[in-house]
Amino acid sequence: MNCIIIDDEATARAIIGQLCTNIPSLKVLEDFPNAMQAIKYLNSNEIDLIFLDIHMPDFTGFDFIDTIKNPPKIILTTSDPNFAIQAFGYDCIVDYLVKPISPERFKKAIDKAEAIKPKPVESKSKQSGQVETSSGNDLYVNIDRRLIKIDIPSIYLVEAKGDYIQVKTEDKNYTVHSTLKKIEEKLPNDLFLKIHRSYIINVDKIIDIEDNSVLIKKDVIPVSRSNRPELMKRLNLL
Repeated sequence: MNCIIIDDEATARAIIGQLCTNIPSLKVLEDFPNAMQAIKYLNSNEIDLIFLDIHMPDFTGFDFIDTIKNPPKIILTTSDPNFAIQAFGYDCIVDYLVKPISPERFKKAIDKAEAIKPKPVESKSKQSGQVETSSGNDLYVNIDRRLIKIDIPSIYLVEAKGDYIQVKTEDKNYTVHSTLKKIEEKLPNDLFLKIHRSYIINVDKIIDIEDNSVLIKKDVIPVSRSNRPELMKRLNLL
């Protein structure tokens, strides 16, 4: 099985790599100190198995699994035993190894992985980085050829950044190759309002308004003169 290792600790990556050398059926193609580098690699490479740490800066192992579409078989490697129940809620997770990992326990995990037949790979014909469609309260965006579902009411801000837009939600931020106009067409008018040529806001998420700006979460967003009257009409003023 072709595999990769994702762990922010170099020593941990080296140890897992050494354990893999004792299993003739394993071939370690790459190892990565963070999930983002691994995601870029997976965009153009097919693998069978990932050894994945849970606790990593900025992007946890579970964030990584939630981001990729059709994940391969995954063996979690962690120093924290407290996430086992959450881990086995994912069909792709084969085993949960707590560091330090013994060769015998490692071999048992590999046997389990080899006993599972690989899932068929879905078509990846869509272009990357696009707003694809919306359905009910869900918005689907295509990021690096992976469709990711976003709960529309959780979006509080959309910001245009050159050829990209950043969609900010209660839990995560998503950078998508698209335009503000295109996503504006997908968002419900009763909830969202374009208040500036670079910003769309969720009106329900406004915390404060002062002069020509609004506060949403920790973001202070400018309101253009032409959009201010419509914003004021949308507010339930006393």
